[in-house]
Amino acid sequence: MNDLMLKMYVNLKNLVEREEGQDLVEYALVVAIVALGAVAGMSALATEINTAFNSVSSTLSSYV
Repeated sequence: MNDLMLKMYVNLKNLVEREEGQDLVEYALVVAIVALGAVAGMSALATEINTAFNSVSSTLSSYV
C-alpha cells in the first residue's frame, strides 16, 4: 500500500512540476494580445479610411 501511495505522490509531483505546457499558454497569450491590438488599430484605421473616401467622394461629386 505504501508503495502505491509513494508512486502516486511521485507522479503527482512530476505532473505539477512539468513546464512543457507553459510555453503554449504563453504563446496563446501573446497571440491574443496581438490580435486585440490589431482589432483596436484596425477600428481606428477604418474610421480614417472611411473619412478619406468620403472626402474624395465629395470632391469628385462637386467636379462632376
